[in-house]
Amino acid sequence: MSARFARIWRGLAFGLAVLPAVAPGYPLDGYEETGIRRVEGARLAHEGLALGGFQPPGALLTTAEVDVRLLDHPDLQLAPADPDFTTHIRALLGENANAYGIAVLDLTDPDAPSYAEHRGDHRQNVGSIGKILGALGYFQALADVWPDDLDQRTRILRDTIITADDFAHTDHHNVRFFDVENRTLARRKILDGDRGSLWEYLDWMLSVSSNSAASMVMRDAMLLRHFGAEYPVSEDQIHAFFKDTPRGELTRLFQKTFWEPVTRNGLDLGQIRQGSFFTAQGKKNVSGGGNSYATARSLMQLMLAMEQGKLVDEWSSRQLKRLLYMTERRIRYASSPALREAAVYFKSGSLYKCKEEPGFSCKAYHGNVINYMNSVAIVEQEVDGVKLHYIVIVISNVLRKNSAKDHQALGTEIHRLIKERHGID
Repeated sequence: MSARFARIWRGLAFGLAVLPAVAPGYPLDGYEETGIRRVEGARLAHEGLALGGFQPPGALLTTAEVDVRLLDHPDLQLAPADPDFTTHIRALLGENANAYGIAVLDLTDPDAPSYAEHRGDHRQNVGSIGKILGALGYFQALADVWPDDLDQRTRILRDTIITADDFAHTDHHNVRFFDVENRTLARRKILDGDRGSLWEYLDWMLSVSSNSAASMVMRDAMLLRHFGAEYPVSEDQIHAFFKDTPRGELTRLFQKTFWEPVTRNGLDLGQIRQGSFFTAQGKKNVSGGGNSYATARSLMQLMLAMEQGKLVDEWSSRQLKRLLYMTERRIRYASSPALREAAVYFKSGSLYKCKEEPGFSCKAYHGNVINYMNSVAIVEQEVDGVKLHYIVIVISNVLRKNSAKDHQALGTEIHRLIKERHGID
């Protein structure tokens, strides 16, 4: 193990928990376009005009500056892994290398990208990273219904109001409810009857990884896929649809909504799939009919397609990337101090499980049965005139260690390595 990566504190654990991660958000100037009230609260908080905390320098890009970067490279594909680059990446993992699947794509020179991969085909449950596939399902349905009308797609995201129902049951994540007029902030769980625009629910789904928000977005993706241009429909229609439609038909609709877009966007359903809703009641209401999983390579292909504007289409790719832009509290991989000045587009997810073991006490992210930690990050930073741009996928299952701290340390090491590759101290 490298000396620096070895400075990760160890911990103990006991119990069972599923903890999808806090994650990114939307650019701080996005309220006028999107109506996402959390974003306006974050902007005002950064200016000292409301509660909510300050943003690091890398989180201050405008909406116009947050864009897909590889439109001019539509044919770029993952090349075979570079042996030297892969050797350096694998060395960072030390003695636990075989508990990782990792892929790193250095796009700093997009005409000569470099790819490193270790156990890239290792498949496991990636937790809340699967929410990206939930969002993909919605954006695919949106594009299918209004393929040439971007204004209508924007209106649907901004003006469609979702009212939380039993699909949101239950979740431990708090989301930000910001009152723009009174500049007051409340952090709490989503409750039945809570109303927000589709764009706000997407933001809650990705910015703080709310399971409740994710299940409501996925519910509406199925409604959009079924009702088409009649969407949005009334609350009575929504409840009648899910009550009266046979369960087998709902399962087939789920798969059409969330599995079909995977293959339509050039990915292998055997390597990446979201198999269910993110809440217990959502799973009771609709069976997805399969497990959830991904590999480091498949997630890299997903992020590369987004950067090329090929995930659904250019407009959808751009909106997804903006939703992944970090303007919430940075955690896990993204919390590396080395990334403070960088723009980070991030999602993570975790799942840990513990059993009785002498001398072992269960804590979050320290599982001794499974200890899944998964991170997706796109990093952009100009340093000494060099515009660094790279994508990192990390999936891990290192038992009895604080995997959140491990990923943070790895974020520091990889950023240092990328800089060194481009002659930056």
